Amino acid sequence: MTHVVLFHSVLGLRRAELAAAERLRAAGHEVTTPDLYGGETATTLEDGFALKDRIGWSTVASRALDAARKLPEETVLAGMSMGAVVAAGLLPHRPATAGVLLLHAVADLPAKVREGLPVQLHAADPDDFAPPAALPGWLDAATRSGADARVFTYPGAGHFYTDSSLPDHDEDAAALTWRRILAFLAAQPPGC
Repeated sequence: MTHVVLFHSVLGLRRAELAAAERLRAAGHEVTTPDLYGGETATTLEDGFALKDRIGWSTVASRALDAARKLPEETVLAGMSMGAVVAAGLLPHRPATAGVLLLHAVADLPAKVREGLPVQLHAADPDDFAPPAALPGWLDAATRSGADARVFTYPGAGHFYTDSSLPDHDEDAAALTWRRILAFLAAQPPGC
């Protein structure tokens, strides 16, 4: 069993994140899904960015840090879209984290992480939030930081392809992503 904290997208904590958490729990993992927006959600990206701006990034980051404080140090940090940025932002505060999962967006890792820290990035191809031209540079920087980073792209999928309620959904890409994520989690030390 692995502990995972899964941070939501700019749309807020919705069914997509809760369904992802249930998928991971069904595989035997313990999953926490913090609500960084205090119960508010949005239905469009435009409204989601407006909501994030109204709440304020410092509040979002503070809520994420507070939620993570209650979890084991080795908890895997995971995030969907905006949540990927949140997860990566916690790394300086959680050096013992077992791994990092970035879904639907690229996020900069600190300049130095624990040597061999497993990191996976899953993104549509193409995707404005994980531009294909930026991925080789991101992978190089992640590797130089000490991470054991892997990038998985899903050609033709929409940005939030794992969310079955959105037009971006791609069943085949989502299924492959979850298989890869479950293998990633299974490779973590027991009880982390």
